[in-house]
Amino acid sequence: QVQLVESGGGLVQAGGSLRLSCAASAHTFSRYNMGWFRQAPGKEREFVAAVSWSGGSTFYADSVKGRFIISRDSVKNTVYLQMNSLKPEDTAVYYCNADSAQLRITATTLGRYWGQGTQVTVSS
Repeated sequence: QVQLVESGGGLVQAGGSLRLSCAASAHTFSRYNMGWFRQAPGKEREFVAAVSWSGGSTFYADSVKGRFIISRDSVKNTVYLQMNSLKPEDTAVYYCNADSAQLRITATTLGRYWGQGTQVTVSS
């Protein structure tokens, strides 16, 4: 079991940056694959980015590639999402997602564990 708590959301102007954090409770954080998803009003939840348990592999949705960076700190049990060049269409609730190293988190394979979400609003 792992508990996830996101933070760092807020209101930012288009072109700005935000960094989201997801703190995990698991003692074995380093054995979990981690990801970020988002859900805009009236839309389905969509994959944003994922990082492998080792941190050696990262994956991004095409819509954020080149603008967002996912990383993890195994000392702090935290995964980050650095969001640059934000656009109004990035406005959504962002959720942290996790599962064991046996499950690779992708757009179609979601982990079992979720945070409560953090709101990101990008104004034009």
